[in-house]
Amino acid sequence: MNKKNIIQLITLFVVLIFTGAIVFWHFYTPDSNIVIQNPGADNRPEGGARKADEVVIGEFFMRFGDVETHDRSSPRGQWPCFRGTDYKNIAQTTTTFNFSSDFPVQWKVETGEGYAAPVIYNGLVYILDYDERLSSDMLRCFDLETGTELWRRWYRVPMKRNHGFSRTAPVVTDKYVITAGPMGHVMCCDRITGELKWTLDMQNQFETEVPHWYSGQCPRVENNQVILAPAGKEILMLGADIETGEIAWQTPNSLNYKMSHSSIMPMTLQGKKTFVYAGIGGICGVSAESVDKGKLLWNVAWPPSVIAPSPLQLSSDKILMTAGYGSGGAVIQVNYTNGKWSATMIDRHRPNEGVSSEQQTPILYEQMVITVPPKDGGGIRGKLVAYSPSNLRTPIWESASDERFGLGPYFVIGNHLFAFKDDGELFVYQLQQRGMTLVKRQRILDGRDGWGPMAYADGYLLLKDSEWLYCLKID
Repeated sequence: MNKKNIIQLITLFVVLIFTGAIVFWHFYTPDSNIVIQNPGADNRPEGGARKADEVVIGEFFMRFGDVETHDRSSPRGQWPCFRGTDYKNIAQTTTTFNFSSDFPVQWKVETGEGYAAPVIYNGLVYILDYDERLSSDMLRCFDLETGTELWRRWYRVPMKRNHGFSRTAPVVTDKYVITAGPMGHVMCCDRITGELKWTLDMQNQFETEVPHWYSGQCPRVENNQVILAPAGKEILMLGADIETGEIAWQTPNSLNYKMSHSSIMPMTLQGKKTFVYAGIGGICGVSAESVDKGKLLWNVAWPPSVIAPSPLQLSSDKILMTAGYGSGGAVIQVNYTNGKWSATMIDRHRPNEGVSSEQQTPILYEQMVITVPPKDGGGIRGKLVAYSPSNLRTPIWESASDERFGLGPYFVIGNHLFAFKDDGELFVYQLQQRGMTLVKRQRILDGRDGWGPMAYADGYLLLKDSEWLYCLKID
């Protein structure tokens, strides 16, 4: 047999084998006794299936250290919420700061991209971070002195980056820490152990429309109630029991406000404890008194479509509002006459005509309103600027031409103002009666978008750019 015939036989043999395999594969039935079951035949409870995009708030937890030991042995200072205990963004202290040399960096931690602010309670630091790899909001707990991460609790909530992700500061009490995430997910955990206590979803429960750039509203705690403004289809504001999460009171959204980025500010106006809130549509006051808590007292229309700064109380009857994108500033006077509440906008001006701010809430320190005007603020744009509360049109002081801060935060510790330029440089000013004097300037990091509010306790200053949380020892 020649070589050609051998090749033809081998080819025919291979073809027959593969043809047989294909025929067998088509006609062979692995198990002729398979029974097709109808939906529900496995007796699974109705609704037990989980959707791919379903958010289960707080479902994951990881512990790294002995947080109980840290809590017992740590410092006892507190910066428990956005703008501090009295909401003025002023830390009361008699600490003497060392300005002769650079403040040392005690520790630093890399974070997800965002502008969330930390809070401090008895030597523990809490921050609501976002982990892009896990697509998750993540409450993280650190030791204030060392930066050691002690635990984290998180949940999946896929989002697209939109100038970062995280925006808000938690609120912490002796027993609990509460967060409000960028998509309106509220979570209450045990402050020490991180144990999940209760949750609330403002989108699902109240039909909240999450604003562009995500929610920047920081939760409040007043009289053992968590205060939130869903600004949803039916409910404007609510109070939830801090122990259980049960809704204690609600304010109907008769004003049809929508959520922006501003936070609720508790104030006492005309002797009345009031929750003041600025949403898309205007500014309103809601009673914080036990006798009529949740009652809408007054409101004023205001047109900005984006509001980041929160309301600032100027006096017993006046409130300052600022916003970016050309909105400038406005002063509202609250009146109580013959048993009726009302409010009037008594002044309104463009950014280059008076006090203004795009992102940070101004500070009232003694007889100065301190702010950083936005890009459309004219020649003082980006500077630190001070006004008299009696004249919000003409500055009484402004920083030097090379001392501009962009959208960076600023706050008062004792009698010094700390301002963080949004590229990572820290400035410290000695406050005086009608101005301030620069006493320190220190480059902390070569960062970007250092917009998150700062926090201070026990001689430790926390500041953040879009990707790093830094702790400085400043006493």
